[in-house]
Amino acid sequence: EATEDALIVNGTAINCYAERNPEALPWSELGVDLVLECTGIFVSKDKAGMHLKAGAKDVVISAPAKGGDVQTIVLGVNDDELDRRANVFSNASCTTNCLAPVIKIVDQNFSIVEGAMTTIHAYTADQNIQDGPHRDLRRARAAAFNIVPTSTGAASAVKLVYPNIGSKISAIAVRVPVITGSMI
Repeated sequence: EATEDALIVNGTAINCYAERNPEALPWSELGVDLVLECTGIFVSKDKAGMHLKAGAKDVVISAPAKGGDVQTIVLGVNDDELDRRANVFSNASCTTNCLAPVIKIVDQNFSIVEGAMTTIHAYTADQNIQDGPHRDLRRARAAAFNIVPTSTGAASAVKLVYPNIGSKISAIAVRVPVITGSMI
């Protein structure tokens, strides 16, 4: 069941919020320990930190963080390096979470000399739904009707969480006309 401000599942109300300013969210009064910041908007330490000002204890950004002052953690790759003195973390991207564990295992067992990765990825909110203006002409094409070769930061992100790989990996992305899904 859905109400104006909650989803009710098996008799339990799950609060839903539509607030543009994270500092205005009631995290303190709700006793929130962890916020998963998945908007794609609040991806720097300062911006994600707005959830801390609202009372959350920790924030995990579900994208590569901007600014370089947020630790990036991928489970199974570098989670043993988690610095609990910090309270804003990045969990990298979906592509990095898929690629980094494979890279680590293959490199540790067979020693990667050089590698190339292609991710086939659903279109994203950064792409136009109809042909239109965009700073990247490829992403200007209608996302729901075109296969669009583009860049990805996955190789750089893997290096963040598994430095042993250095510059041995290159990566490209191909955005395809599906709403969800990704493969490497």
